[in-house]
Amino acid sequence: MSFLEDAQLLQPELVELRRRLHAHPELGNDLPWTQRQVLEALDGCDLEITLGRSLSSVVAVLRGGRPGPAVLLRGDMDGLPIEEQTGLDFASTNGAMHACGHDLHTAGLVGAARLLSARREELPGSVVFMFQPGEESPGGAAPMIEEGVLNAAGERPVAAYGIHVSPGEPGVFTYRPGTLMAGANHLSVTFHGRGGHGSQPWTSKDPVTALCEFGTALQTMVTRRFSVFDPVVVTMTQLWAGEAMNVIPDSACTAGSVRTLSRETTERFPHLVRELADGIAASYGLRAQVDWNEFYPATINDPQEARFTGETLTRLFGAEHVQVMENPRMGSEDFSFVLREVPGCFVFLQCSPADVDLATAPWNHSPHVRYDDAVLGAQAAALAELAWGRLQLG
Repeated sequence: MSFLEDAQLLQPELVELRRRLHAHPELGNDLPWTQRQVLEALDGCDLEITLGRSLSSVVAVLRGGRPGPAVLLRGDMDGLPIEEQTGLDFASTNGAMHACGHDLHTAGLVGAARLLSARREELPGSVVFMFQPGEESPGGAAPMIEEGVLNAAGERPVAAYGIHVSPGEPGVFTYRPGTLMAGANHLSVTFHGRGGHGSQPWTSKDPVTALCEFGTALQTMVTRRFSVFDPVVVTMTQLWAGEAMNVIPDSACTAGSVRTLSRETTERFPHLVRELADGIAASYGLRAQVDWNEFYPATINDPQEARFTGETLTRLFGAEHVQVMENPRMGSEDFSFVLREVPGCFVFLQCSPADVDLATAPWNHSPHVRYDDAVLGAQAAALAELAWGRLQLG
């Protein structure tokens, strides 16, 4: 039997696990209940299991019966601080929600572990199953790497794969070589001056006017200093200044999100912002403070692994269920930390329920978003087939 046929036999168990996880989401890097569910679901799979020290991660290594390299498969486990409004009979009631489909990711990875464990003796190498907390925040991939997930099999994986669900036509996989998702960066700029009375602005050093000028100049800088073919999206969403309408404050601050699609742009952007802010501050007799934090790098698929992934999924599901994306998505994903270390491919799997209008379907992170867990068997089979096929290549 193929992995796809075997996965259909597992489908009822995977759906039950997914719905149990969906009803009890946990947040961040501390997911003790979710971790226990994963361990119970993996029981009997003949895996070498290591639990995280600083977070509730699970690393499970399957040693194949034949010699060969290692491949890594990843599924994230955390939810979001969103009050669910789907009306599902297994909806969460604890104030959190699996509004990004991580419950499916976890159940799908369990399915892949079950499928591959059943063929352990034939497996030419090892598979590392990376059950990761904290993808939404504060980030779980980096601490798992620090704790040794990439060396769990005794050697670095030759490839890494992951699947993320999204709204859209059910059962369709989408991917692209190169940059798949943007890097997420946090920017904060503060102008420090000298406060005073609003009736006598010439006796102070007003940071508010400088901040207003900076806000406009920042957007102009983006279009004049960066190519439209390697775009930057800057969205400043927060402003802080004085609290009294007749008082000029000592400082004024703006903060927001910056999305970048390449390592070069990510490294260049903060230098140009500092140059801009310092120039404006100097013209007003102020001092500028720029705080820059690279939260998640861009998610970049290795071209060869992307080609292998597309060929594998096409062979398994048919060309009508596999699409190459024309453009990257500007959302971000911390599997990017793994792909910076190991060549691999991240894939989207569309799974809107049949009763959802695809034109108006709520997107990931919406309190109304719903996913059809009928795709779980396909998701598990896809992960298993990617690992199996890549190990066959050596």
